[in-house]
Amino acid sequence: MTEVMWESQFGASHEGRAAAVLDDGSEPKPAVFDAGSSAEMYQTSDWWVYDGTLGTPRASALRAACSCGCRGDEQFAIDWERVDPDAPDEYDLSGSYGAWKGHVDEVERQAVPLPADVQDLLEQLQQRLSVLAGDAPLAALRAITALDETLAETGRKAVSGVWQDDPDWGAIATNLGLTEADSRARLHKYGHLY
Repeated sequence: MTEVMWESQFGASHEGRAAAVLDDGSEPKPAVFDAGSSAEMYQTSDWWVYDGTLGTPRASALRAACSCGCRGDEQFAIDWERVDPDAPDEYDLSGSYGAWKGHVDEVERQAVPLPADVQDLLEQLQQRLSVLAGDAPLAALRAITALDETLAETGRKAVSGVWQDDPDWGAIATNLGLTEADSRARLHKYGHLY
């Protein structure tokens, strides 16, 4: 089993999960399990491993956790009687998910908005390419190649516009809805394509 991760439009900068919370309000350290005679050790922070068995502490609650480091304030009690050890992903995580979604909604509100006509064009393009991929996959690949070239050219222009000034990485990150590290990587990627 792997941890349930919630994805957002902001990629790895804002992936969410339910995090285990101990009685003192802290999150436990990753649990390490010896999988046998190999030198490899299995390590996880999946909330359900903190049930008080196999040397792990027993979590009392869950909270939203985002890959950006943000943690939800609200905690949601774990009813261990309702957690199926064979299917822990069926446990109700809606409270933690809702708190994380609120965080992502705030990130989106702070990000620079896309013009409505651009948003519409992107949606139309996605729909059309999806149909084309099913009907004529090679034509879809040609279209994607043309799109890659357009993205590379436009990306370089956009990055050069950002580089004209002394970049404020905090503001860039907020406007893109990304962490500063991911913002730097995005600008580097588009500034050096092709």
